[in-house]
Amino acid sequence: MARWRKLGIIAGGGELPVALAEHCQRAEMDYFVARIAPYADDALGAHPGTTNSLGAMGARMDAMRAAGCDAIVLIGQVPRQDPRALQLDAGAIAMLPTLLAAAPQGDDALLRAIMAEHEKVGFRVVGAEEAMADLLATTGVWGTVSPGAVHWIDIAKAAKIASAIGAFDVGQGVVVCDGIALAVEAQEGTDAMLRRVAELPETVRGTAQARRGVLLKRPKPIQERRIDLPVIGVRTIEGAAAAGLAGVVVEAGGALVVRRDDLIAAADQAGLFVLAFTPADVGES
Repeated sequence: MARWRKLGIIAGGGELPVALAEHCQRAEMDYFVARIAPYADDALGAHPGTTNSLGAMGARMDAMRAAGCDAIVLIGQVPRQDPRALQLDAGAIAMLPTLLAAAPQGDDALLRAIMAEHEKVGFRVVGAEEAMADLLATTGVWGTVSPGAVHWIDIAKAAKIASAIGAFDVGQGVVVCDGIALAVEAQEGTDAMLRRVAELPETVRGTAQARRGVLLKRPKPIQERRIDLPVIGVRTIEGAAAAGLAGVVVEAGGALVVRRDDLIAAADQAGLFVLAFTPADVGES
């Protein structure tokens, strides 16, 4: 398929939309940032675009069309909300029946519905990695620390648990230590899950002096991979380190990595391994 003419970046919170906008700027790509207030990072104000509230979906689409966007990326963190509780513009009100029907079916169904509404008016929805190839996690160990045999046992179990909860659209992350599931990610997100693990007794988790256990993130089996892939960044490493974990693991080709060089440096400094596994690595066909 031919590449787009101009990319619209629908930006929620976090570093990932900033990294993508900066990449587009450096690469001299035509782009336009549709910032979702109040979640989008202030740094995005330095890029061409517009700012609208979450419920101003019609105005956001109109602004991207007026700017000449023919493709869009939906990227960044936006807390799940009841559409009926938002201040909706006319465009959003027209979408409301579809969104309300999808919302009880889970996050993936809701995101698919939002994506379909954008496609319906002529936007091509692309994954962030199509615009910035080095965002996608590549196979192997990234830093100077490697997992040992005991870690691979935790990794294999965590991969199976993440796949199981993902099939029910629960979450993308899980923490396993010495074969015991310490936490699974739901609506709270990875950072909050890691804070919960850090509050557990040291008898069941690792410490900075004796690291044990892994955080593993992978896509849900049901997931539309153009949107909502798992994301890791420096903050993920910091949270895993504070929780006493030995490593952070993602599925190769199934996660986005924010500022990879900084992430690797942070992991090396903390003594954590970072690994992107393949299904074959964990005994999956």
